[in-house]
Amino acid sequence: MPDQFLDQFDRFPDYIWDAILIGISIVIGLILKFMLSLLLKKKPKDDRPAFSTTRSILSRLGQPFSYFLPLLTLNLLLPMMKIRSNVIPAFNKTVEILLTLAFANVLIGVVKVFEDYVYHHFDIQKADNLKERKIRTQLQFIRRLAISLILILTCCVILLSFNNLRKIGTGLITGVGVGGIIIGFAAQKSLGNLLAGFQIAFTQPIRIDDVLVVEGEWGRVEEITLTYVVVNIWDQRRLILPINYFVEKPFQNWTRNTADILGTVFLYLDYTIPLEPLRQEFTRLLDKNPLWDKRVKVLQVTNASERTIEVRALVSASSSGNAFDLRCDIREGLIHFVQEYYPHCLPQNRAIIEIPAQNKPGAISHADAAKPGTGKTASPDPAVTFSGTANAPASNNASAPKATAPHIDAPPSVAAAEKVNAAPVSTTGQLADGASKAVEDGNPQSKG
Repeated sequence: MPDQFLDQFDRFPDYIWDAILIGISIVIGLILKFMLSLLLKKKPKDDRPAFSTTRSILSRLGQPFSYFLPLLTLNLLLPMMKIRSNVIPAFNKTVEILLTLAFANVLIGVVKVFEDYVYHHFDIQKADNLKERKIRTQLQFIRRLAISLILILTCCVILLSFNNLRKIGTGLITGVGVGGIIIGFAAQKSLGNLLAGFQIAFTQPIRIDDVLVVEGEWGRVEEITLTYVVVNIWDQRRLILPINYFVEKPFQNWTRNTADILGTVFLYLDYTIPLEPLRQEFTRLLDKNPLWDKRVKVLQVTNASERTIEVRALVSASSSGNAFDLRCDIREGLIHFVQEYYPHCLPQNRAIIEIPAQNKPGAISHADAAKPGTGKTASPDPAVTFSGTANAPASNNASAPKATAPHIDAPPSVAAAEKVNAAPVSTTGQLADGASKAVEDGNPQSKG
């Protein structure tokens, strides 16, 4: 019966028979994939978490199996095809290469399924995720290394399937030493990055989701490849750094062993601020804040300048993000407390102003004393005291010895001026009669 059924297809031309076989292989492959999908999509009796291995298999291996199963079926049906003898070798080689590529794609999907499984069991979303970050960092390198090996081996299998390339490959082995040296010099920096990637994968100075301060930027490690590292900065920018940067240059890692961290808040206040009420308010703010992990609570005066004192509040938190929010809350609370209860203790500028003697109450200036009819006597200038002669220098100390000037005959006008300067001031502010007469006699312009 099967032979009679097959004999009926002998009436078709060869190319139609071959097309039917190709279509049958595609249909059989898709049916097999559909049956596997139904088997994997079977609803479990108990509730499953959001992640499941079956869902990962369907998402990672669904497309690779769509190519692999039809090609595998076609490879099995090749003996039944009626292809011309001169076309059979090329057609067989094409199917063989496509089947190899499809199988390599399936292997890559298997690696990704394994990665999903590890990611599910080592979740980094929890607070203490040091172990999870270690495993994820190593897993990223292992995944990339496995995929690279699969691709290299696939290329080797395809190339070695050609007899001519096999002979060329044997000849190249003799010159691989010289070629390796040349390639090493040409790609020295790239190879250095590759080796640095392996070093970071196993020594782990940085890990996935580590908090770093690098190039003056704060961010988290988002991705580590064999050649570069992606840092997700706090404002959603991405900083791309070569992998050997973390081997050659210093950087800050805030989560190397643990995510716990200390935070500081600085206030600059006047010297009159009472510290004890400030400490009590600081304690109250911390006790009611859920971000504080109850490890460190210190408020101290850490510096003093000519105008203010520096008050430092030291707090602790379980992560750098919580520490930043906690510092902001404490800073706002302490500033509000000082503004409300001790506004005079905010930073101030002080100045001492001395009032001059003539501006003091009860002091009489020389101009007022010189007015007739006032009956006032001018108070002596404390800054300058005259000796009473025009030639004698002014002195700030009345008891200082007076210098004796040599006797020189002065002209009448100068002598008259000396007499005017030496004339006593009356209580009414007018010159004495003798002094007035001396002025008239000594001034030639006063006559006529």
